[in-house]
Parts: sequence; structure tokens; C-alpha cells
Amino acid sequence: MLDGLILKASALMVAGTQAANAVATASGTGLPWWAWPTLLFITCFVLGIVAALSGVGGGVLFTPIVGSLFPFHMDFVRGAGLVVALSGSLAAGPGLLKANLANLRLALPVALIASIFSVIGAMIGLALPTNVLNIALGTTITLVALLFIFSKNSDFPKVGKADAIARTLNIKGSYYEPSAGEAKDWTVWRSPQGFLLFIFIGLIAGMFGLGAGWANVPVLNLLMGAPLKIAVGSSKFLLAITDTSAAWVYLNDGAVLTIITVPSVLGIMFGSLVGVRLLSIAKPKIIRTMVIIVLLISGIRSLIKGIWGV
Repeated sequence: MLDGLILKASALMVAGTQAANAVATASGTGLPWWAWPTLLFITCFVLGIVAALSGVGGGVLFTPIVGSLFPFHMDFVRGAGLVVALSGSLAAGPGLLKANLANLRLALPVALIASIFSVIGAMIGLALPTNVLNIALGTTITLVALLFIFSKNSDFPKVGKADAIARTLNIKGSYYEPSAGEAKDWTVWRSPQGFLLFIFIGLIAGMFGLGAGWANVPVLNLLMGAPLKIAVGSSKFLLAITDTSAAWVYLNDGAVLTIITVPSVLGIMFGSLVGVRLLSIAKPKIIRTMVIIVLLISGIRSLIKGIWGV
């Protein structure tokens, strides 16, 4: 039993090394295999800092930037992107639940919908030609950048009467808001419209290996009326479910390479720790502007790569 596990682990390591060597050879750089994981770790370390300072998930930055800057096949980048987003979600989930900022009654129904369609999206993404995928990714990332520009979250949205679905599922709660010095009761409405949008969100997350926090929060907050902190906390929690579902498809197809995924996850997590420490002195508006510019450049770069192959 133990010998079998050792052999499997050795086979995975050899496969990862061979893949890295193949990438280096194909790119014509002549760099040794270990140079790419090292550069990837450094890049993801910077992305982790930026993600923590700007309040965006590392996944939405990882896939377009690494896909543009590194000569890895997009299937490997998307597989690693899902694991990156999943790692951040798993790390934050227990604390959010303990603080009553992630609500299971809100997160689980939308997570079920998004998970089903993230699996479908992953299958579609793996079947698409690379140029079509790059065009679709570039378009999506450009739209995400525009969403960051024009969307404005609301701390406490005005919610009318809870709809039938929200009442049936008892989607409501209460949490302590330090800024107000009191407990805030909340509920949601327009659940059917929100659930329909999570079909699209799941497809996008699975196809492109993006953490979907950029889409989860506006839908939960602006459309369904959850307070901003509840929307952010529940979004982080449901990412653990959605990204796990899609990641299994990539893992089963051999698109999650250890040699790419491990330095990516470690870089993002160490960078996030540094970013949290810098949060008190950084100017969020400047960081947010930087994120928007980087996303626009990455989106346009993916479009050019998909259309002209350069």
C-alpha cells in the first residue's frame, strides 16, 4: 500500500518535471526547469500582496496574469487558478463562520447552483480550442475590470419584503456591526434573479479557473440585498464549494500540475500575509486603480493572443 502511494507520488513529480522541461524547451528560453516555479512563486507573492490590499481574490488576478506572462498551457493555469482561489477560501472560511459573517442559509443554495454549473463550465473550458479560450477569457477579464470601475457596493442595502424563496429557506440573520455599536438584522429578496445569475457565475468560474468573488459579492449585495460584510463572508465560504467542484474536473484530466500549483498557492498565501500587514498604511484607491489597470492589460493581452496568436 505504502509502496504504491510512493510510486504514484514519484510519478506525479516526474510528470511535473517533464511538463516544466517541455514548457522551457517550447518557449526557447533554455531556462532550467526550476526557474519557472521560482519565477511563479515570486509573481504570485506580489499578486498575494496586491489581492490583500485591494480586497479582491487572488484567483481573478492569477489566471489572466500568469496566462499572459508565463509559457504554460492555459489548462494548467486554469487548474492552478482554481486551487489558488480554493486555498484562500478554505483559510478564511472557519473564521468567517465563527464571526457570524458567513451565512450557511444564504451560501449553500447559491453554492449548489454554482457548483453544478462550474463542473459544466470546466468541461466546456477543457474542450475549447486554446485561441477561442483566450478570446473568451480576454473578454471576461475586460468586463470584470469594467465591473470594478462602475460597481459601488452598499454597506446596508434597502431590502423590501423577503421573497417566497427567502422565506421558505429562512435566509436571514443577525450580526454585530462595530461601526454602529449594535446588532444588524438582515434578510434578502429577488432570490430567483440572484439564483439565475449564479448559473452564469458557476460557468465562468469553471471555464476560466477564476475565483468568482468579483461576481458573487455584487449579486449577493446589490441584487439580493445582503449587507456587504455578509455578502463578502458568504462569498468566501461558497467559493470553497464552487471551486472544489470545478477543480476535480481539472484534476481528473491531469490539468493540475504540482510543479505549477504548489509555488502558486505558497506565493499567494505568503503575499497575502504581507499584504494584510501593509493594509494599515496603503491607500486602497491607488491599489484598486492598479488592479483595474492590470486586469485591462491582461484582458487585452489575452484577446490579442487569442486573435493573432502572439
